[in-house]
Amino acid sequence: MSVRQIWKTTRFDLDLSERPLVMGIVNVTPDSFSDGGQHDDPARAIDFCERLLGEGADILDLGAESTRPGAPKVSADEEWHRLEPVLRAALSLGIPVSVDTSKTEVMQRALDLGVDIINDVMALRDEGAEALLASHAAAGICLMHMRGDPASMQQQTAYTDVVAEVRDFLQARLDCLLGRGVAPERITLDPGYGFAKTVEQNIALQQRQWELLAMGRPLLVGWSRKSTLGALTGRAVDERLSASVAAALATVAQGARVVRVHDVAATVDALKVWQAFVRPTA
Repeated sequence: MSVRQIWKTTRFDLDLSERPLVMGIVNVTPDSFSDGGQHDDPARAIDFCERLLGEGADILDLGAESTRPGAPKVSADEEWHRLEPVLRAALSLGIPVSVDTSKTEVMQRALDLGVDIINDVMALRDEGAEALLASHAAAGICLMHMRGDPASMQQQTAYTDVVAEVRDFLQARLDCLLGRGVAPERITLDPGYGFAKTVEQNIALQQRQWELLAMGRPLLVGWSRKSTLGALTGRAVDERLSASVAAALATVAQGARVVRVHDVAATVDALKVWQAFVRPTA
């Protein structure tokens, strides 16, 4: 019998034991790599949140600063200006809401509104971020592996053993939070596919992803539409639906419990079929 695995967040205790959860991406940006500008108007972004909810999303992940390779930084005020109206509306939908940000100031404002999860590609390395989340009673946290920042990360891909080095980084960040008294049930880990990694490194990391489970925390994984899938298939970014769904299934088969995706309906359907086929009979 499997051990019940819970991800504790501000308003919801998410059961990751029964089935993998689908986190729907809502990019409130003009320049994200696959859908920049599609939802940068608050009304369109709010409509999109409602659409993803109808498609079966378990979590909404709102981001207001692009993290694509080479993306320029934006100020905390600009990021919050893009994010605030959409976040306020999303928090009323009765579904867990995550904010994808690396800035302590934006985290603080989002937590003040009652956001459920902070999803940080920088793993809370901004000044004050660790202390902020440690002082919060319940917010969920996702720590992701990345070297450098989006502008420089693809020049920092020299690894001796990419799996061991990703694991060691995530373990160190996890230990820092646990040392500050953060309950482990609040924390998930993200290998950071596509962030400071080559195509070959991304594939090797996926093939050995199960090794990351030894840290004892659930894995949240994002493969959706990424360039490695384009390299494998020869497809443009807007033609990677099948590859993205296949990657979601593969990463779940290797132990991931949350998949972060653009194409929610297709992923939800695929996971339902996959789970029905692989679930052992009583």
